[in-house]
Amino acid sequence: MAATDGQQPGERLRCLVTGASGYIGGRLVPELLRAGHRVRCLARSPGKLRDHAWAPDAETVRGDVTDAASVAEAMRGVDVAYYLVHALGTGSDFEDTDRRAARIFAEQAHAAGVRRIVYLGGLTPREVPEHSLSPHLRSRAEVGRIFLDGPVPATVLRAAVVIGSGSASFEMLRYLTERLPVMVTPSWVHTRTQPIGVRDVLRYLVGSATMPADVDRAFDIGGPDILTYREMMRRYAVVAGLKRRIIVPVPVLTPRLSSHWVGLVTPVPASIARPLTESLRHEVVCYEHDIARYVPDPPGRPLPFDEALALALRKVRDAQVDTRWSSASVPGAPSDPLPTDPDWAGGSLYQDDRELPVDASRAALWKVIEGIGGDNGWYSFPLAWAVRGWLDRFVGGVGLRRGRRDAERLRVGDSLDFWRVEEIEPGRLLRLRAEMRLPGLAWLEMYAETGADGRTRYRQRALFHPRGLFGHAYWWSVSPFHAVVFGGMARNIAHAAAKGMSARGRAPRAGRHRLVKNARH
Repeated sequence: MAATDGQQPGERLRCLVTGASGYIGGRLVPELLRAGHRVRCLARSPGKLRDHAWAPDAETVRGDVTDAASVAEAMRGVDVAYYLVHALGTGSDFEDTDRRAARIFAEQAHAAGVRRIVYLGGLTPREVPEHSLSPHLRSRAEVGRIFLDGPVPATVLRAAVVIGSGSASFEMLRYLTERLPVMVTPSWVHTRTQPIGVRDVLRYLVGSATMPADVDRAFDIGGPDILTYREMMRRYAVVAGLKRRIIVPVPVLTPRLSSHWVGLVTPVPASIARPLTESLRHEVVCYEHDIARYVPDPPGRPLPFDEALALALRKVRDAQVDTRWSSASVPGAPSDPLPTDPDWAGGSLYQDDRELPVDASRAALWKVIEGIGGDNGWYSFPLAWAVRGWLDRFVGGVGLRRGRRDAERLRVGDSLDFWRVEEIEPGRLLRLRAEMRLPGLAWLEMYAETGADGRTRYRQRALFHPRGLFGHAYWWSVSPFHAVVFGGMARNIAHAAAKGMSARGRAPRAGRHRLVKNARH
């Protein structure tokens, strides 16, 4: 299929989506399917996508954008290729990684006869030299330029702050405003930006698939409001029904310092907050709205800022958040699957095993297991979990505040505080992989089973594969506390199941803490 062929509105296309496990990609796939297109997802870990509602209707292939062979295979028969990944946070050379991946993607798209590349990048200020931009924005701009300079027609969408339930920008805005009635803020709160609702971002992404073949350019996309961050916080307070916030800018707070401040106050870790705050150093507003010539805006769109906020808040309060900023794996976090061989050749594998009878049905026990974490807690020694989360934040980890996407249901790939769901066998097994900073790899397994006597049994297993001598020392230094933390967890989960408590239908938070205390003694 020649790259010069144009798409026709209503034509059923085969679309390749990279980054389908991320915030935007995970929402784009169902939108493309609803538009009548066929979708293939390129993922390093295809298993992370299996529990999405759209998974049966999309094809998933294993691969990585830095691997030309896997990209070439994924591009076969594709009409439109969406590039929704970036290497931010993978190390100091992330710009080189982004550059190499984009070139591979452009080359393989041309070789496969792909008709169009669609890329979502960042909105950059026109009057600021590229070398003065933050590394994050500079890399996004370079990737877009690589696609536009390539032989395949490209649509490069450039957005500033994306407002939607679960987006990193929305979570940062939400927690800063809700938790701090009086805020000492960096000077960037006075910088103007042009936020856009995630629904409009998705609408433009889907519409870009059918652009005429001679369209090969970047488009600024934004909502109708141009606001400073200070104005956004105050308007959030109004929409959320909060009292007026007092905001005191402090010029000495640099983007680096303010990213750590954001990391302390919000669930967004400093590693993600820093590029967001650095992007606010310069004014970023749209200089054109030419996208409307190809993807017309229906009445009332793009959504005004207040309406986008209200929609996002409604989704959060109704527990209908499809994807979150933490949906994608944390850069640098361990991704090795749990070794299934008990005599694993990879070296030592320490274990802490607990098993208890439960005076409840397996279904009741499973409800407690699947509801663990986030606001529901970890059923043992809350202070110990909190301290571990603070320590993880201090060394640059994700900490304990990522919470849950849904209060009652989990799916493979979900982030869960400083864990990630690696495996679920509904009604039987929940396996979590640690993403906190550790000198090794760690997993936590929880089972709901039926014993030989017909009684329900709860089985729990913590595993740790140490890395080097420090890893071994770490395990033995914390093992004396396992009886309190893991033993208390097992007893309290069994007790909660017996009392019929679950993610939504359990005792109030204060009562739960009393339960934890009583069960330990």
